[in-house]
Amino acid sequence: MPIATDCHRRRFLIGLAASSLTFLPFLAPPSLGQEKPVTIPPPEMDLEEDRDIAVAILAGGCFWGIQGVFQRVKGVKSAVSGYSGGLAETATYEQTSRGDTGHAEAVEVSYDPREISFGALLHIYFSVAHNPTQLNYQGPDRGPQYRSAIFVRGKVQEDVARAYIAQLDASKLFEAPIVTSLEPFEAFYPAEQYHQDFLTLNPDWPYIVVHDMPKIAALERLFPQRFRADPVLVGSLPSG
Repeated sequence: MPIATDCHRRRFLIGLAASSLTFLPFLAPPSLGQEKPVTIPPPEMDLEEDRDIAVAILAGGCFWGIQGVFQRVKGVKSAVSGYSGGLAETATYEQTSRGDTGHAEAVEVSYDPREISFGALLHIYFSVAHNPTQLNYQGPDRGPQYRSAIFVRGKVQEDVARAYIAQLDASKLFEAPIVTSLEPFEAFYPAEQYHQDFLTLNPDWPYIVVHDMPKIAALERLFPQRFRADPVLVGSLPSG
């Protein structure tokens, strides 16, 4: 959203906190064009992991859409909206929205490597989840908190991500160079409860309709073998 609208959304959500957001459609931001997904090849280099659950931390604009996409990917066990890149004491929506904390709105994607690989997640991330050529903004949302970033958990993740970015830049399938930053993972802080499962709980809110639901449609169209209609929701996960 434009800066003024983003401030409006931020103030409203902060004041609303954990309350229900089901009545929000009348607070729609101005309609802006949805970015088109890009059909790209899978990574030539991938990560083999011998574990039950692995984790990727991905950022690319408002976390509502990123979370909504990966909650609908087979092999993903959970996708949690939150903050990464800054300190624990500034890991709140109000502070992160200022753009000066170092945090990005990010999603912690926990997945089963026996069902889906890190590289396959990146394939979806770069093609339908966001536009990796937009520096410090994503669509209508402006500021470094909306940057495209992968918070890499170790050198092997970094090597796979860096090689894929180079592969995609060389392919010239994007209209501009990829600006996704690879940042060392320090910590992930889950966002406030009212942000979790936001896309699923508010599918008719115009911001979601315009900017995020097309991502879900693109996921189903471009990755039919990986798409699941019933998302794995934070609210349905066992506590603890």
